[in-house]
Amino acid sequence: MQYRQLGRSGLRVSVLTMGALTFGGSGVFAKVGTTDLTDATRQVDLALDAGVNLIDTADAYSGGRSEEIVGQVLKGRRDRTLIATKARMPTGRGPNDAGLSRHHLIKACEDSLRRLDTEHIDLYQVHAWDGATPLEETLSALDALVRAGKIRYVGCSNYSGWHLMKALATADRLGLTRFVSQQIYYSLQAREAEYELVPTAVDQGVGVLVWSPLAGGLLSGKYRRGEPPPEGSRRFAGWDEPPVRNEDQLFDIVDALVGIARDRAVAPAQVALAWLLGRPAVTSLVIGARTEEQLAQNLAAADLRLADDERARLDAVSAAPLLYPYWHQAKLATDRLSPADEVLLHQYIRK
Repeated sequence: MQYRQLGRSGLRVSVLTMGALTFGGSGVFAKVGTTDLTDATRQVDLALDAGVNLIDTADAYSGGRSEEIVGQVLKGRRDRTLIATKARMPTGRGPNDAGLSRHHLIKACEDSLRRLDTEHIDLYQVHAWDGATPLEETLSALDALVRAGKIRYVGCSNYSGWHLMKALATADRLGLTRFVSQQIYYSLQAREAEYELVPTAVDQGVGVLVWSPLAGGLLSGKYRRGEPPPEGSRRFAGWDEPPVRNEDQLFDIVDALVGIARDRAVAPAQVALAWLLGRPAVTSLVIGARTEEQLAQNLAAADLRLADDERARLDAVSAAPLLYPYWHQAKLATDRLSPADEVLLHQYIRK
């Protein structure tokens, strides 16, 4: 297992993170998986033995049951791993039971600490944007939680590029704790993060944790052109994240993954994960699985290195269209690009 620095922090995390979205499996989350305490213990054992040192959950997953299971699984061995969780989504029916207000964040953190049965959270992430709460209020509440020793580092998730940059600038202006990471959706199936989020991460030294790196299983190789979703899969159960906007391109990507995997005698999922691990600013991929076999297969991706021609093939088949102003930059500004600019533009520049 490799370990990478989380943004500009001193924290080192494994390139694969154990995701606990399936733990508990109640309500809408049952469509993704129904991992109980026994199975979660076996999965965490497997991940820790492989060198994984970060487990990611959220207070919204299965109404807090995911956090409870993580706490139970780590009892007696909390020092072996880091815990990341999130707050922002509704946790009750009251008018203040959601969002990123000081009121909700502090209560949500206290509730997560209790469910996780721990004295501190290593990475506390705001789960989504809250445009109704001033950033100053959110960031000062997070800063207070850091100063109180209840959380160690803070991150955001599912922000846009301008949201992230505004948050970083606000923290710097007020001398508050800065986001060290962002957790985002990013995969071969959808590379929109390369427009703004990944370049901002490169420019500002923000780590990138990737959720759903296999596009909700779409890049696992079990979904094929012209065939219905496999029975028992999350798509079969009606889970619709991430959306598929170009089905032809999706299956072209799957065909490329299957071809490379066949040549390398590995699983298509491993190829998709290995591609992401070679992208700029990516720190760790949050992986989960319905079964131990799937998890073991995904963990093996940490040791897979793709050849340059394999990367080029996947880059070409999954390339995002150049929106404005990027097509204009590719045409007229390539003489003065920064490393952050090149995240998106390098493959479009004529050599």
